[in-house]
Amino acid sequence: MKIVLLGYMASGKSSIGKKLSKLLGIRFLDLDEYIIEKEGLSINDIFKIKGEIYFRLIESKYLKEVLLLNENFILALGGGTPCYGDNMNEINKSDALSVYLQGNTSTMIERLIKKKAKRPLIASLDNDKIPEFVAKHLFERRPFYEKAKITIKIEGKKKKKIAQEIQEILN
Repeated sequence: MKIVLLGYMASGKSSIGKKLSKLLGIRFLDLDEYIIEKEGLSINDIFKIKGEIYFRLIESKYLKEVLLLNENFILALGGGTPCYGDNMNEINKSDALSVYLQGNTSTMIERLIKKKAKRPLIASLDNDKIPEFVAKHLFERRPFYEKAKITIKIEGKKKKKIAQEIQEILN
């Protein structure tokens, strides 16, 4: 069983993935952490030193590498991963189950303002610029996210409940 969690920044992919990993007793992988390990640089540094185009190229390369692993796992993607190259098709043609953690625009804005320092794409934006940025991004990315095999709405739910919901779908 391979599960790929996707969704916008701050939709809970990593934290829900870790909870789901405990529930199912299978390994949790975070694509960003995998990239950091392979490249020996933080995501911020890769963006700063080598640029976004380089990052998107290696992101696709490492995504394919992980999808080919001969083991069960839960994989949390970066928010942009499904939207570049042929990544969504690669995920859906693999034997992985893709799950879109769907949050509404206001929820995503609220979460991102709280944690913007950790997010390279918005770290330099003033708080009043974040709503427009997020709304535009979600509009552009939604068609890619919606290619997931399953969509789970995250509004007003605890992360543990969302993990349990995914587990129920699997059973």
